[in-house]
Amino acid sequence: MTGRSVLLLTAAAYEADPQGSGADAALVLRAAAAAGLGVKALDDAERAGLRRTADGRLRLPDPRAVYEAAPPDRRRTAHRLLAAAATGERQRPAGLLHRALAEPYPDERLGAALAAAAGEPGPPTGERATALALAAALATDPAVRAERLVAAADLARRAGRPERARELLDGLVELAVPDPVRGRAALVHGLLALRDGPVADARASLLLAARLCAPDPVALEARLAAAEAAWALGDAEGYRDVVGVQGIPPGPGTVLDYRLGMSASLGERFLAGRAALSRVVERAASGTEDPQVGGLLRAGAAALVAGDVEAACGLGSRALAAARARDAAPEVPRALELLAYGELRSGRHARARAHAEEGLRTAHATGQRNLMADQHAILALVASLDCDADTVARHAGVAQGIAARHGLVQAATLAQWALARTDLARGLAAEAVARLGPLVGSGPRCGHFAVRMLAVPCFVEAAVLAGGRGGARGAVAEFTVWTERGHDPQAPAQLARCHALLNPSDELFAEALVRHDSTGGGDFERARTAALYGKWLRRTRRPARARALLRDALVAFERCGATVWAAQTAAELRATGEAPDHHQPPGELAELTPQQLRIARCVAEGDTNREVARRLSVSPRTVDHHLRNVFAQLGVRSRVELARLVHRAERPAAAS
Repeated sequence: MTGRSVLLLTAAAYEADPQGSGADAALVLRAAAAAGLGVKALDDAERAGLRRTADGRLRLPDPRAVYEAAPPDRRRTAHRLLAAAATGERQRPAGLLHRALAEPYPDERLGAALAAAAGEPGPPTGERATALALAAALATDPAVRAERLVAAADLARRAGRPERARELLDGLVELAVPDPVRGRAALVHGLLALRDGPVADARASLLLAARLCAPDPVALEARLAAAEAAWALGDAEGYRDVVGVQGIPPGPGTVLDYRLGMSASLGERFLAGRAALSRVVERAASGTEDPQVGGLLRAGAAALVAGDVEAACGLGSRALAAARARDAAPEVPRALELLAYGELRSGRHARARAHAEEGLRTAHATGQRNLMADQHAILALVASLDCDADTVARHAGVAQGIAARHGLVQAATLAQWALARTDLARGLAAEAVARLGPLVGSGPRCGHFAVRMLAVPCFVEAAVLAGGRGGARGAVAEFTVWTERGHDPQAPAQLARCHALLNPSDELFAEALVRHDSTGGGDFERARTAALYGKWLRRTRRPARARALLRDALVAFERCGATVWAAQTAAELRATGEAPDHHQPPGELAELTPQQLRIARCVAEGDTNREVARRLSVSPRTVDHHLRNVFAQLGVRSRVELARLVHRAERPAAAS
């Protein structure tokens, strides 16, 4: 016997989980040893393309081609060897599956044994799904076949194989399916669409599942998932209707508190809702209940709504650990999304980026585009911190594309907010207002009910810079009510900043800084407040006081990687008469005054005089005056020449 026999054993082992990470190396090597295959055969197989990985798997470039090239009798022999080598409870489904594939005419008794083994926790979820699918094929009773197909589809979904799950559900088309099984099929369809499809369709399937499965406890699972679909849709009223306790048994105490708390928090009884959600968070954090992944994720969501961002991050970490430990591949990107969003809300942007990038990879690997949209939106917001316009546009574009197709209002809102924050960092206040105005409003184009208030401080800053204080006052009034409900620990400081921007005074700006210091939340938001305060002090001719605030803001922006915000603050600092060494303008630009340099940079970016005036809060006549002096000092005759000179002068500085 040669290396081809080892290749066939490996290809046959793939049949236990065709979409998995490879064949079980220990199982294949035991089977090879039983067949008398020695080291030479293994060496030959490796030369022919077999690869052994560090995680104990054997991989082939095209296992299906190797399997189908072998005659049926040799395939059955390979499965017989693998069945004999599969020992222990963890390998029971794989052993029975290979035994069934080794038989020319497997019977219903073997199918029943396969179904029983697949129903036991422990073995890999993908192998259990394959075993149950084969058990369904061996069933002679249509009702039994339908039940096994649905169970196999659910296991395939849990293994992160959505396409395989849909293929198995397609097998129900020609079967007479009783209502309880039809309800479970609707549940699997709905859960698949919730992660990778139009969420309105997901909600309809999940509500059908809840109706058909009642009074089985699975009806509650369907109802909670339907509420999640309504949340993704941005349908606050629909969410309250679905998550409410009418018309379906309330479930265990924690689930009841979650449903009561979420429904009340999004209505007018926010104090009662917050108390119920706090109980959910406390029970989950204490570890007194079984840490199921779904329960931890719900508790994390409850913590965010209740304004306990740190608890949300802790619960996200526990949910991630539980998902990995329980072979729950589709739940890993959900836990990472909760973590990334919590870190973002806490001001820990680098951690948020790390979690969102991993979440994006795992969502892609498990075929969950809706979760990919959420992760792209978070990454766009993180990139907007340092005004990386290309990265923001790339992530926001993907998020908005998926969101438009699948009705994901939350992802679309976050992406639009990221684009607006980039506009604001670049001095394009009017463009930021145009993006954010509809989101923070209450009309048909308003943003997601749980996110739009978070964008109000950004909108107010943009509106004030664009000269539109009147439009900002209504948003601040609603933001005040929202802040009083305690949904976000950073909101009181941001509200004080909004009031300071609308009615500038030392007292209001100082109050905002004190609130930032008492709540934490990272460097970025406090730095924005300090920079705005310093800018106002400079323009009210108090440069000495402005310098201290601008220095603090500059250091904070640099510490959190907000490069464009840092550059703006450095320019303000130069305008007070102070210029840090590492922010000195390079080369030919060094002779320009701070205001001339700012205008030259804006023109180099393609702004008209009117746009420059709007960005710098000066008159177009002032811009024209300074620009004539810039042309004379630098010896250029056109805006194009000026742009070339600025880019040429600043490129080496940026590289260094």
